[in-house]
Amino acid sequence: MMCRSLALTLLLGVFAGNSHARPPIFVPDPISGYAIGGHDPVSFFIDGHPRKGSRQHEYKWGGVEWIFVNEGNMAAFQRDPEAYAPLFAGCGAFALSEGFATEGNPFIYAIIEKRLVFFHSVVNRFLFIANQTQLMKSAAGNAGTVGCVPDL
Repeated sequence: MMCRSLALTLLLGVFAGNSHARPPIFVPDPISGYAIGGHDPVSFFIDGHPRKGSRQHEYKWGGVEWIFVNEGNMAAFQRDPEAYAPLFAGCGAFALSEGFATEGNPFIYAIIEKRLVFFHSVVNRFLFIANQTQLMKSAAGNAGTVGCVPDL
């Protein structure tokens, strides 16, 4: 009986909320709350891979705290945050092109059209890159509908 009431509560919670569930903005670390899991967004472009930021270099933008490897990376982000922040507020781009909102993984990414793009899985990344022009248009068209745009 307890399992039925729990299942009913969960089911009602799903239908009572927003019809378009959306991942948290910019994939925050569940413990610290830092954007993109506490990784420096500029490091994806400079170093070619994600690097953990330092609490000594914090900057608030887009409703979340970002941390950086060094002052130079933080200054670059401050000058043009939209150039370095993940596209689609960190949602997985392939799923978004299909009309679904999933949380992107900062370790599964690509730089597409000079923008940082996250994916939910390696397979999704591969499929997106194989047809990136068309899927980028679809993802951009669906972003607002499913809530994968930052509220700046």
